[in-house]
Amino acid sequence: MIHGIINVYKERGYTSHDVVAKLRGILHQKKIGHTGTLDPEAEGVLPVCLGAGTRLCDMLSDRDKTYRAVLLLGQTTDTQDTTGKVLSAGGEIPGEEEIVRVIQEFVGVYHQVPPMYSALKVDGKKLYELARAGKTVERQARPVQIYEIRIEEILLPRIVMTVACSKGTYIRTLCHDIGERLGCGGCMEKLLRIKAGPFVLEDSRKLSEIEVLKQQGELETCVILVDRMFEEYPALYTGPEDDRLLHNGNPLRPFQFWTDAVPEDGSRVRMYDSKGKFCGIYEYSEEKRQYRPVKMFLTS
Repeated sequence: MIHGIINVYKERGYTSHDVVAKLRGILHQKKIGHTGTLDPEAEGVLPVCLGAGTRLCDMLSDRDKTYRAVLLLGQTTDTQDTTGKVLSAGGEIPGEEEIVRVIQEFVGVYHQVPPMYSALKVDGKKLYELARAGKTVERQARPVQIYEIRIEEILLPRIVMTVACSKGTYIRTLCHDIGERLGCGGCMEKLLRIKAGPFVLEDSRKLSEIEVLKQQGELETCVILVDRMFEEYPALYTGPEDDRLLHNGNPLRPFQFWTDAVPEDGSRVRMYDSKGKFCGIYEYSEEKRQYRPVKMFLTS
């Protein structure tokens, strides 16, 4: 079984689940999961976890993301993008100076109402399932953070912009909200995810490229090992006599490591056994004066 992460370039027309299904066929293994849904018409970075790497899915989903989007002004739709039913069109579009000013007002924390066409669940049902059935339910606004909006090009009625944001931000809804505040309406025309946590567009691979690498026996060139996701944490190694304790996920004390520089300030560390095999992430408990497991990634 392959363990790690592949930075997949999701192409238009595929759902995130389609990507996982196709990778299962290419790699001939079932234990695969993605780290954050991209709409079928969206493109770009989709980190996919393999084997023990699937234990990373929730941790990677929490990372910040960066998108390049095309905002179409003067039109609204029921999906907040151009794939949906047009609800209004022909709104009077203000001048460029006003547009730039209003867009920059969204930088910072703002409360965003999730769209009906989304995978969020209400009473066990996904919102998009309710929307397709013609139902609308009340959604609570949630705080999201927009770190930066860089306007790349203005060719009215279209605006190309790069958005750096926190997890849980819907760029479709951001486009809709900008159009609403401008008074002319707006929706998203295109979306490209160019960064998700440490994964960037330049390093992503299309499914067809991954398949060729697999056939050529060079798949390891695009598989990122799990411990590389935690390079900011110091590395600790147990002695042979304590490998079994580490493999079982037992707490460990500072004197059980092959190093004199053992951090004891409550920080997290990468744990390796005496043979250099990555086993998991531990955190030091000052109260108990021992390292305790946060998440184990040991493979057989």
